[in-house]
Amino acid sequence: MVIGGLTREFQKTHDLTSLPESEAFEAFAAYCVLSSFYESEFAPDTFRTGGGNDLGIDAFAVLVDGELLHEADDVARVMDSRIRPVVDIVFLQAKTSSKFESRVISDLADNLLHLLDQAELPYPASDDIRNIRRCLHDAVYGNVGKLAGRLPRLHVFYVTTGSEVAAMIRQKATSAERKLSATGLFDEVSFDCTTRQHMRELYRRATSSVTAEFPMPRRIVVPSTAAVEQAVTGLIAATDLVECVLSDDAGRLRRTLFHENFRDFQGYNEVNSKIRDTLCDPGERDLFSLYNLGITIVTRGLKPIGDRVILTDFQIVNGCQTCHVLFDQRHQLTPGVHVKLMVVHTQDEDVVSGIAAATNRQTMISEEDLSVRDEFHRLLEEYFEHGRDRQQRLYYERRSKQYSERKDIEKVRVIGRAQLTRAYLAMFLDEPAGVGHFKSLIQERGRELFQPDQQPVYYYLAAATWYRVEWLLRNKRIDKKYAPARYHLLAAVRWQSMGTKAPDHRPRVAEEKCTQLLRDIWDPNASERLFTRLLRPLQRAMDAEPPSVPVGEMVRTQRFADRFRQELLRR
Repeated sequence: MVIGGLTREFQKTHDLTSLPESEAFEAFAAYCVLSSFYESEFAPDTFRTGGGNDLGIDAFAVLVDGELLHEADDVARVMDSRIRPVVDIVFLQAKTSSKFESRVISDLADNLLHLLDQAELPYPASDDIRNIRRCLHDAVYGNVGKLAGRLPRLHVFYVTTGSEVAAMIRQKATSAERKLSATGLFDEVSFDCTTRQHMRELYRRATSSVTAEFPMPRRIVVPSTAAVEQAVTGLIAATDLVECVLSDDAGRLRRTLFHENFRDFQGYNEVNSKIRDTLCDPGERDLFSLYNLGITIVTRGLKPIGDRVILTDFQIVNGCQTCHVLFDQRHQLTPGVHVKLMVVHTQDEDVVSGIAAATNRQTMISEEDLSVRDEFHRLLEEYFEHGRDRQQRLYYERRSKQYSERKDIEKVRVIGRAQLTRAYLAMFLDEPAGVGHFKSLIQERGRELFQPDQQPVYYYLAAATWYRVEWLLRNKRIDKKYAPARYHLLAAVRWQSMGTKAPDHRPRVAEEKCTQLLRDIWDPNASERLFTRLLRPLQRAMDAEPPSVPVGEMVRTQRFADRFRQELLRR
């Protein structure tokens, strides 16, 4: 069976071979479905509920402004940090059955209605279900004023290995949509019966590089150089830019296209408000290409065919603000609105950095922002991958989906910039509680990260320790209840093995300090013993908190971090 083969391939690349068939299929389905909402790598098993008393829910996620979340405290933290967040709520039930059953749809819809209701559940509920209720009632609808009239969108998926959806099943799904819509809690509701053909397509997209194809008839070819294979510049219709480049298959903004940008979308500040006003003015919008500097795309694959252009593995390195406003105001776009576009095809990372720096000097980006760009990250990429045997090799993903088509790499060994930042902050900057407040923490301590005088071995050690903690949780060597405290365990490893002083970045000293600890981390038995010892003081710190406080909430406080450190280091 094709789906069975894809599931086994998925298990191998995500180190989930120990899961039984039904649970592996749930994780596979969660990966395929959630990848259609979120284009960066993530640990799919984290979003699987599993166990009994789960009300038929096999996976669950909340996306706030495109950020993929599962824990109620994480959802609350991100909601608190946003002004007008866009929220998507995803539920999934997956069965290896070769057919769809109307009873499953009815039961799932009824269970979701119970979850959404403020009343007590009529059935016993697992910890996962209690977390889901906190996500919905406290984190999302407890912040309903922030939504400013933009209610969440609900997406329900019923996945089987069946190939056809009967008319009666479609009617049941439509009836479920109506029931859930009648709650008045959502702007949109969809109930999708996902076939094996659709699953194959979702898996293909999830494991492929970002691509786009769009018309660009009015383009000029720029002379190539030794470092630039080809480049084109010209105008693109704003509607084509939005539909073919900026939107994913579900019509959402592809936020991963902006990972190479120096700054995230700044909201409707003075400059962005003027861009919006131009698009909203019928007398001005056709002059948009004259008023706006345009956007720049760097791509690893460029194929012009007639009037069309095909891009593969690309990033928008300049024009993040313009793109966000165009997408947000897409209903204002008319055929007369065009955008200046430069597309550069190169494999040379120095050229990518140079283009990004040059184009961003036209905006309010400081030289300091430009200088910290990519050199250290490229060093980390090489340091992680090379000079180590296969069992100790990790892959630092500087670009979204950089390793997506590498079938020889276990995806659990791929660590992105955000994840590496969290691991390093927790382990070497004593911020195990603060990593939940990621954006504010980056603003406060960003100057202490990825600096050229730092030693890459510390970043590698943080990544390896994070990998080992996830491995122990995934293989049930550490109880799942400790998962919310994973960053505290990273900090504890360093406190116990290397002391509490700031890391010494002299090359020889750094290597010596990390060598023995890395041996223990990469030894499954030694690392299990190491972390098992750490669980005792961790449990004492947890026991000191009121029993009514959820673990995910208590570990986000500095008070808990201080108490755990005292328990760990006391004689």
